[in-house]
Amino acid sequence: MPRLSIEQLRRQELAAAAYEILQEEGIAGTTLAKVAERAGMSKGIVLHYFKGKDALLETVMRHANALLRDEVIARMAAAKTPRERVEAIVAGNFSPKFFKPEICNAWLSLCAEVPRNPTFARIQRVIHARMRSNLLSALKELLPPEKCQAAVIGITAMIDGLWLRFGLNQDGLSLEEAKAQMESVMVLHLGARGSNRVRRRSA
Repeated sequence: MPRLSIEQLRRQELAAAAYEILQEEGIAGTTLAKVAERAGMSKGIVLHYFKGKDALLETVMRHANALLRDEVIARMAAAKTPRERVEAIVAGNFSPKFFKPEICNAWLSLCAEVPRNPTFARIQRVIHARMRSNLLSALKELLPPEKCQAAVIGITAMIDGLWLRFGLNQDGLSLEEAKAQMESVMVLHLGARGSNRVRRRSA
């Protein structure tokens, strides 16, 4: 792999520091001064690499998305059937490495800015489009075409909803309970695992 430049390394270090603070204190508490202190740099260095807080948070959003994306890709690579590919997408989104109250809350803080921040909105559209594409590539092998879209909406809406509930952390939702809810949605759309509910191919 090519070596990173000093600028790339510094930007990564600052984004990682901002991501940690975002999890702890939310967007309001993620200041350039705190990020600089966490990274062991001056505020001037932060402003040298980022034009302001929004630019830094944009990089944080991309950083967080890349971590989750890589987790899903790794799980999908090990899947052997269309059903396993769908399950890999779901499992990646509920990996213990990421499905934590502080990470869910940090992501919700960023998503809350989407209506006011065109860049955040564009990133979010890319994230949703990728998940939709990944799901459809597997679901089209399992369901009739007219049922695929409903399955995509059902699965993605449940993922988003559980991340919201876990981030708010008001009702004691656990990782195992979240997985059980996702399994219920999977059974609703795909049938029980091992069933013969697959799309009939045309002759």
